[in-house]
Amino acid sequence: MLFTSSSVFSRVIPRFIAFNPPLANGGGAERNAVPLYDLPAWTITCHRLTTMPIRPSALRTLGAFANVFAIESLLDELAAERGEDPLAFRLRHLKDARARAVLEAAARRAGWAAWVPRDAAGHGIGFARYKNFGAYCAVVAEIETGAEIKVRRLVAAVDAGEVINPDGIANQIEGGAIQATSWALREAVRFDADKITSDAWESYPILRFSEVPAVEVEILARPQEKALGAGEAAHSPTVAAIGNAVANALGVRVRDLPITRERIIAAMG
Repeated sequence: MLFTSSSVFSRVIPRFIAFNPPLANGGGAERNAVPLYDLPAWTITCHRLTTMPIRPSALRTLGAFANVFAIESLLDELAAERGEDPLAFRLRHLKDARARAVLEAAARRAGWAAWVPRDAAGHGIGFARYKNFGAYCAVVAEIETGAEIKVRRLVAAVDAGEVINPDGIANQIEGGAIQATSWALREAVRFDADKITSDAWESYPILRFSEVPAVEVEILARPQEKALGAGEAAHSPTVAAIGNAVANALGVRVRDLPITRERIIAAMG
C-alpha cells in the first residue's frame, strides 16, 4: 500500500554542495590531474564550481576521464611540436618501468611502428595509471573518418599487479574501453536554460552494437606485486587514444567531448 502526502511533494528539497573526495583517496574533480610523466615543472589548479545550472553527480572515473583526455592530448601536441613520435616522446619522459611496459606492450601488439598512414584513417595512443595508484593502462586506437568517426580497433595493455582472475580483468578493460568509446563519440547530457532535455533512452545518443570496435587486451601479470584495482582503468586512456587518433587522421585537435561532426568542422574552422 502506498501512502502519499501533498506536503511532501510540495516541499522544496535543498541543494547541497557536492562533496569532493580528497586526492589521497583518489580525488574527485582532480582525479588523475597530476601527470605521471617526469616533467621539470608544472602547475595544476582545480577549478571547482559549487553552483551549476543543473544538479550533477559522479560518473565512472569522476574527473579522471576529462583530466587524462586533456593531459594526453597535450602530450601529443608537444610531441608534434618537436617532430617526435608520440610513443617515443612519452617513453622519453617516463621513468616508471611499469608505465613504460604497458605503453610498449600496447604499441607492440597494435603494430604501432608498422602503421602506414593513409587517407581517412588514423591511430593514437593514450596512457594513465588510474587514480595514480591503481592499475596501469595504455590503449592504442585505430579509427576511420568519413561522415562520422568510426573506431575500428582498440588495443589495451594493463598492469594490475598480481592477477587473480584474468577473465575478470579482461572483461573490465573491454567493457571500459567500449563505454569510453561511446562517451568519446556519442554521449552527453543535453540541457537548456530550464531543464535536462536528453530525458528519454529512445533518443539518447549511445554507441550501437554495430559500432562497437574490436577490442584486444594484453595483461602484464606481475605475481610479485600487490593486486591493483582495474575496474575503471581503461576509460581515460581510451578516450585519449581516440582523440589523438582523430588528430592524427584529420590534422585538427578537438578539445571538447563528445567528438562530433559539428565539433570537428568547428576545429577545422
